[in-house]
Amino acid sequence: MPTTPQTLLAQDAAVEKVATGAQWAEGPVWIPARSAVRFSDIPGNRILEYREATGALEVYAADAEFTNGRALDHEGAVIQCSHGRRAIERDTGTAPDAVPSVSTLVDSWNGRRLNSPNDVVVKSDGTIWFSDPSYGIQKEEEGHPGQEEYGDRWVFRFDPASGELTPAVIDVEVPNGLAFSPDESILYVSDTSLGTPAMDGGPRLHGHAIHAYDVVSGRFARNGRIFVEVAPGVPDGFRVDVHGNLWSSSKEGVQVFSPEGERILQIAVPETVSNVCFGGDDGRTLYMTASSSLYRIRTTVTDASAALRTSEA
Repeated sequence: MPTTPQTLLAQDAAVEKVATGAQWAEGPVWIPARSAVRFSDIPGNRILEYREATGALEVYAADAEFTNGRALDHEGAVIQCSHGRRAIERDTGTAPDAVPSVSTLVDSWNGRRLNSPNDVVVKSDGTIWFSDPSYGIQKEEEGHPGQEEYGDRWVFRFDPASGELTPAVIDVEVPNGLAFSPDESILYVSDTSLGTPAMDGGPRLHGHAIHAYDVVSGRFARNGRIFVEVAPGVPDGFRVDVHGNLWSSSKEGVQVFSPEGERILQIAVPETVSNVCFGGDDGRTLYMTASSSLYRIRTTVTDASAALRTSEA
């Protein structure tokens, strides 16, 4: 199992800025058929794509309703979080010359609107797990003003086959990034309450940890505990590699933790990192959205995501 910088990063690996011009870059995902990283400029209300072959940065969609995190489903479509529509959406625009084709999968729970879905993962059984903090209804530059209609901020599990939406994690103050361990026995959830303004005059919170939960019967998250605390800054988005190492965003770059919670690598990045994804034709390039820019570095590992493995098959 990789445990050192020498075995996690490619020989002579270096951080490279490949695109810039966003106001706040977030939610990257690799689109194999387009050989591109798709990500959001949330305050700019647009979706951008970086084409690896040409180095071009293109606007994939304007007036995108403040999308954030995204992942691939087992058909290769993009599952994305919409702050503006307060919804989980599916975009089938992933062929080389495709244009956006977006449909809403779910936008309410028990008759109450979601807050502003933030990050999402697709499990091997096709279910969609997503975090639902309040950034999009709290920050004018990230969505539209609104209320927490169900009165909290949870992680949900959505089953597209049945249409069932159920709360999965209800004890993280401001749930944000999500990822499963390689065997999907553990769900990791980050708490970014440290970087969140107080809501409705309440107290300012101080969470900056990644929590771990046992996944029971493939659908229940139990036995929550703190896996690691990330500092400086907060652990926004992150990914888990095939060996179970967790690659987390932070204020000063990317911090990598072993499955046992030991920090084994720090990658310095000139801007605050919001999220990461593995991509490139061999899946071994780590792309990092950071403030206004997109960075990358070559690694020796690939993403543990079942959805990514399926799309590459």
